This record gives sequence, structure tokens and C-alpha cells, in this order.
Amino acid sequence: MARKRLVAPKRTRRSTTKSRKASPARAKQAPRRSTRRRRGGPRRRRGLLGWIAAPFVWVFRLFMALMLRGGIIVALMIGAAVIYIYSTLPEYQALLDGRSRGSVTLLDRNGEIFAWRGEQFGGQISTGTVSPYLRDAIIATEDKRFRYHPGVDPIGIATAIRINLSEGRGPLSGHGGSTLTQQTAKLICLGVPYDPDKWEDETAYEADCRESSLWRKAKEAVYALALEAKYTKDEILTIYMNRVFLGAGSRGFEAAAQRYFGKSANEVDAAEAAMLAGLLVAPTRYAPTANLERSQNRAAVIVRLMEEQGYLTTAEAQRARQNPARLSAAAEARAGGYFADWVMSQAPDFLTTKTTEDVILRTTFDQRIQRAAERALQHVFDTKVKAGSKAQAAIVVMSADGAVRAMVGGRRFKGVAGQFNRAIMAKRQTGSAFKPFVYATALELGYSPLDTVVDEPTTINVPGSGPWKPENYTRNYRGRVTMLEALEDSLNIPAVKVSEAVGRNNVRRVATDFGIDNELANGPSLALGVSESTLLEMSGAYAGILNGGTSVTPYGILDLRMKGESSPIIGQTGGLGERVISTSAARQLVYMMSKVIDEGTGTRAQLGGRPAAGKTGTTQAARDAWFLGFTADYVAGVWMGYDDNTPLKGVTGGGLPAEIWRETMLRVHDGMPVHALPMEGPTTPAAPEPAPQPQNNDRIVRSPNDKLIGRVPNTPANVAERIINDVMGRIFGN
Repeated sequence: MARKRLVAPKRTRRSTTKSRKASPARAKQAPRRSTRRRRGGPRRRRGLLGWIAAPFVWVFRLFMALMLRGGIIVALMIGAAVIYIYSTLPEYQALLDGRSRGSVTLLDRNGEIFAWRGEQFGGQISTGTVSPYLRDAIIATEDKRFRYHPGVDPIGIATAIRINLSEGRGPLSGHGGSTLTQQTAKLICLGVPYDPDKWEDETAYEADCRESSLWRKAKEAVYALALEAKYTKDEILTIYMNRVFLGAGSRGFEAAAQRYFGKSANEVDAAEAAMLAGLLVAPTRYAPTANLERSQNRAAVIVRLMEEQGYLTTAEAQRARQNPARLSAAAEARAGGYFADWVMSQAPDFLTTKTTEDVILRTTFDQRIQRAAERALQHVFDTKVKAGSKAQAAIVVMSADGAVRAMVGGRRFKGVAGQFNRAIMAKRQTGSAFKPFVYATALELGYSPLDTVVDEPTTINVPGSGPWKPENYTRNYRGRVTMLEALEDSLNIPAVKVSEAVGRNNVRRVATDFGIDNELANGPSLALGVSESTLLEMSGAYAGILNGGTSVTPYGILDLRMKGESSPIIGQTGGLGERVISTSAARQLVYMMSKVIDEGTGTRAQLGGRPAAGKTGTTQAARDAWFLGFTADYVAGVWMGYDDNTPLKGVTGGGLPAEIWRETMLRVHDGMPVHALPMEGPTTPAAPEPAPQPQNNDRIVRSPNDKLIGRVPNTPANVAERIINDVMGRIFGN
């Protein structure tokens, strides 16, 4: 009997459906059994790696939880700080002028600006009025995402860190990733005003504001968020444009545009805007007044950035590169650096170097004459002086009333304030340049240029020092010579004899009244210029000779007033003073000094057909060489020497100083009509030699204020006195 196959019955689609419908309970219980297996069933074993990783997982979860809660707390703190700072911020207009002190604008004699001092603020500008080129150049250079970030730019920070690391620096060293808003926060010093009780000076205050520590950066970021909440983007950019320092004493882009280009920031073109924006990275280094080529190269980089970011078309960028920005005439000349320093020192500090207001200073300065003096000095050193020489020189040019027109305080002025000005600071022995005051005293006392004196070996006993034997520069002796010849050839012995004859006290008085305001020597060497003086003082004294014998106080200030005011606070600071010698004596002295240039030691100073008078001066061992002189129009003084008193080699006052004087005066008088000198030749017969005698102040007629007011005439009694003194001198040996 065959066995049946053990097979399951074949399922049909119907039976399956029926089965599912018939057992709904089973379908509902299935998930519960599955859940019960997951929860109640035996756990999987972790294994060794699981046990090792478990603590780290727990710590990570704890850290993330703390970070989440800490982040919330920090966000709340930042929000509170932003709200607080927001509440303290003023209207943006109050933040535009961020200077801690005022400015001084210096005008020349024609009313043209030639120099600036202090922090110049040209006036308020805004994003709506400023040149679009300048606005775009700032954004392209400093913060190309300025319009889109909330004050802090994470992308910029990340980029800065990457660049710093790639250049081998620390992540926070070098590029900081600061936005324009953060830089604005730094410019206003996070709202902290200057307090003299907290900071030693304004420099220390600004250094504190520029601190770049991590904590400071964090505070800047918070402050930037508050700025973004308080002000619009345009208002923030306006604050920035008005407060940023741009070199050469310029605070804000308006002042910089006026300083460098002589125009408003509203008018600058693409090339000029790029140069101004290029200053932001390093204002002093890239200032065009310091190095124009370097500034132009930096501007080319800014033009490229503006082109890449779509602010300039290709044609505009190409035009800006082909026509780089140039300085204005005043900025390019950098005129009057030494002169500007001098006049700044002539007015009260609170109105100049320490002013908190904007001041306008009108001066006697003449830019044409200044250029003439500078070019003359450069020409002589380029053509007559050995290359690499460390010798220095100074020049002063003034009018006969003491108005200083030009001042060169040394070679290679660097365009910065405060350099050593040899024209006013260097007190040097004057040498034979002092002799005109000896002869001025003699002429005032009635001597004639034709009066004679014996040039011969001389010995004078100086109490407390013993015998003193002066010598001529050539160590030769001429015998009897006139005073005219003695000055013409700068003979030492006659000058000493005349000084002793007229009285040293009288010579000192005349020199002092003419403006040589230093302690003058008491001994007989006074006549040979062993006393010290400055070039400015000596030039002023010679101006007194030119103007007919009236003293002058050299001056450079015409008036000083506050910006926007019409009435001056300070008027002219110098000029004509009291009469020192008579007009006749002064005119005769001018005649004697004209012979110095025509026939004597100063022939290298001749000006062709233009009459001139002057005097050479060379000190002991040729440590100083001078030439001072004048035409009918201007007085000029030249000093040459080494700052360390090293003797000059082969240089006397009649050499290089006379040539510098000549080159200066030729340029100064270029195109001017020729005027005759105010002089008169000797009209009285020659009197005998003035022999040395004791100082005799009783021979001078004095006014109640103890000033010289007249001279003793050549009466027979006075002539007889001179003859007796001459005879006695010959008998007893001087």
C-alpha cells in the first residue's frame, strides 16, 4: 500500500486572506512580543572596546550639554552688553571729530597754505557727499563684506587666521580680520574718553586704544555689534572716514585730501582715492609726502582690488594706473619746515603746539624765496663740496625790517617737525662777521672810514690772563691803513685797535642793541668775534645796518586767529625797534661793507650789476665760516660748519659761504629791478690813527634810557686828542 507524501496543503490567495482576517488578535500581539524582546530580552555584551569608549562618550555628552548651556549664557551676556553699550552711544554726528587737540594752518605772506601742524581736520564729510571712488576704495581695501556682516565677520577672521598660519605666525598675529565696524570701535576707543589723570599723555591714550590683545579684540567685537545695532552702515562708514588718521597730521579723509591734493574729499578721482585708501594700512610709511613712489605703488594695489570687486571698470582702472595721483604744489614743496617750526615756537603753546582749537597763523614766509635758498644750497653742495661730506649749512633771508622770508636750518630737511634748526639753535663764534659792529661804534663816535690805524704786531696785557698777541689771518702786516681798508680786507689788528680806542663797552652796547642777545666777551678779543651768536640774530643785526641804523627783532608771525574768526588774537611779533646808530653812520658803514664785496675778501659774492654789501667771517681753526650781507631789498646770512665743531678744510667765509650767499641772492632777485644801496662815501678828511686807550664811556652822549643817540663830532679838540693818543702809543708801544 503506497504511502501518502507528507506535503503541506497548497495555499490559495483566498485562504490566505481569510486567515489574516480571522486572526486580528495575533496581528496585534506581534509588535508587543517584539517590544518585549527588545526591552526584556538579554542585553548584548559591549565587549572590550565598548567598555573603553563608554567613559569618553559620557564625557562628550556632558561637555556638549555644558557647551549648550554655556553658549546660551554667553549669548545672553553678549546681548546684555550690546544693549548696555547701545544705550550709551550718542548720535553719530557727535563722533565725527575725534581729535584730542586742534590744528595750526600756516599761511605765507600771500595767504597761501605752506605748512600744517597738529591734527588737521578739514571738516565733516559723509558717505552721501564724499567721492564714490573714495567710498568704494575704502570698502574694497578694508572690508569687502562690510555691507553684509553684523559687525563681526567670521569668514574674514577665518581667512586672517589661515593667512597668519601660512606665513609662519601665530593665528592672531598679523592679519586680524577686523571689520570696518570693529576698526571704528577702535577709533572711538570703545567709548572711553581721554582722561589726563589716567594717561600720562595723549600718546599713551592712543596706544591703549590700539591694544590688540585677545580680550581687547573680544570687547571690540561686542562694541561693533552695538554699533551695528545703533547706526546704519552709512553712518558707521561716515564715522570711520572722519576719524581715521592718514599721516602728515591729517585726521579724516577730508583733511588728507586737502593736505595731499589741495582739494576736497568730495572731488578726488579714482587714482587719488586709491592713494588715500592705501594710507590706511600704514599712514606714516605710505604718506605721499614721505615717499611719493611708494605711495603710488600702494595705490596701484588698491586700484586692482577695486577692479576685481567691480567698483571700477577695466577702462577706469587702466586710466587710474596710467595717471597716478600727484601731490599738490604746497604738499610737494613741503616748504618751510624749519620756518614753520620756528614760528610755532614764537607764539604761546596753548595757541600752537597744545592748541585744542583750529588756528590760522599768517606769516612773513615767501615760498619763492624759500625755494631759491634751498636750490642755491643744493647747487653749491652738488658742485663744490666733496661727495659724502657731513658739513652743514644754514641760510636766513629777511627784509630790512626783520620780516623773515626764508629759513634753511640745515641740509636734507625730512619734512617732519622738530628737527635741529641751525639757523636759530646753533650758537657759534661769529669771527670777523662781528667787525662791522666795531666800525659802527667808531663811525657813531665821529670817526671817518678814511681814518687810519697801523696794522703791526701788537701785544695787549689782559688783566688776569697776561699778554695777548692777536694776529692777522695771513700773518702779514700792512702798516698804516684806513678803517675802510681794514674792514675790506678783514684785518684783525686794526679791528682790535679800533675796538680798544672806542671802548669795548661801547662796542658791546652797539652789538647788543642791534640784536646780538648773548653774553659778549669782555676782553680785547671781543673785536675778533670770539663771542657766540645765532645766524638769525646776526642776520637781524645786519638788517639794522641796512635800514639806516635802527634795531630790528626778526619776526615771522603777522597775526594769529581762530579758524572762522576775522579778528586776530595775536598781531605782529617783531619788527623795527629803537635807533642804535645815526643814519649817516649806518650809510657810511654800508659803503665800507660794499667794498668788501667789490674789492675785498667777499668778491666771490658779487651779484654782477646789482650793488651789494656784506662781510665774511671765519673763526679760529675754521670751525665756522660765515657770510652775511644785503642788497637794497633783502638781507641774507649764511653759516657753514660741522655740528661737532670739526674744522672745515680749506673753507673760509669768503669761499663756499660767499658762493652760497651769491647763488641764493641771484635766485631771490631774479626778475627784480636793480636798486642802489643806501650808502654814502666818506666826506671828511682822514684823521690820524685811533690809538688804543682806556675804555671811555664818557665820550658817548646817552639818553635817559641809556641808549646811544648821537656821536661826538670831529671838533679840533677831539682831533687833537687823537693825535696825542697816537703819539703816546708810538712812544710807549701801543
